[in-house]
Amino acid sequence: MANSTATPTLLTSPGYLFWAPLASTLPTNTVAGSVFTDSWPVAWINLGATDDGSTISYESKVEAVEVAEFFDPIQWVTTGREGGIAFALANWTLANLKRVMNGGSLTVVSGTGATALNKYEPPAPGAEVRCMIGWESLDATVRFIAYQCFQGGKLEIANKKAPSRALLPAEFKFEIPTSPTVPFSVWSAGTARVGS
Repeated sequence: MANSTATPTLLTSPGYLFWAPLASTLPTNTVAGSVFTDSWPVAWINLGATDDGSTISYESKVEAVEVAEFFDPIQWVTTGREGGIAFALANWTLANLKRVMNGGSLTVVSGTGATALNKYEPPAPGAEVRCMIGWESLDATVRFIAYQCFQGGKLEIANKKAPSRALLPAEFKFEIPTSPTVPFSVWSAGTARVGS
């Protein structure tokens, strides 16, 4: 019998990014017609458009166990793991600035509506807050939730002439929450994305 390769199940969309306070209610993950049909709970804020989507990374660190009598490792052992999700928000608001700065204070100084004067100030060291980050594919077949995140990337805002635009870059690092005791979960709707 000749070998053949099946058409791959591609994922080709930037998807939707969500932010929520720690321990927020998770989506119910209701599936019908091989897609998620439920909405994300109200605590989950859609972060809006990004410059170029998002990148989820996860790295296992391994080291060799060696003995004097062999040139090759006897065993490889995991010595650490690290992951995160990085993106640059095009939706430049003080609320999003507060999210990528791990908290702080956002206050209305005076006025309301069109006369409002608003002020943001970063958090004091040690007063930063953790959050949850969610992602869903545009075709509503994949969901990702990191249960406890801390933004640890460099905030660098470049103000340039159009068509360039100022962005809010972020790199949220995964931590182990109290519950569940895994850094993230990934769900898929239907059977096509399960694979064999």
